[in-house]
Amino acid sequence: MSEAGQAVQSAKASDPAGMSQWDRVAAMPEFKQLLKDKAAFIVPATIFFVVYYFLLPISVGYFPKFMDKRVLGPLSIAYLFALSQFFVAWTIAALYVRKAARFDEQSAALLKKLEKGGR
Repeated sequence: MSEAGQAVQSAKASDPAGMSQWDRVAAMPEFKQLLKDKAAFIVPATIFFVVYYFLLPISVGYFPKFMDKRVLGPLSIAYLFALSQFFVAWTIAALYVRKAARFDEQSAALLKKLEKGGR
């Protein structure tokens, strides 16, 4: 059985209050902090990307002459903007990978506490 599975099994066996495993985990301040930390990155990053993504079709629709302006040989502002979306997505993904390492540390600490029967 995996480490996480053992933590869950030992926590189930030692629950004097009759609370479910999920209720105990959800009530832990460490878990609440993990959710806050994840939301603090995911929500703004998602909002930024969605706004950035839809800015292209909106700009092409409302400002077609500006977006059709050639800036680099045959490439227009619209094409460069579309290409930039790949770099923005990769950048957000790279930032998330860095943040996810911290989330993993928080999760590991939470599992250790559960293994010890912590609340």
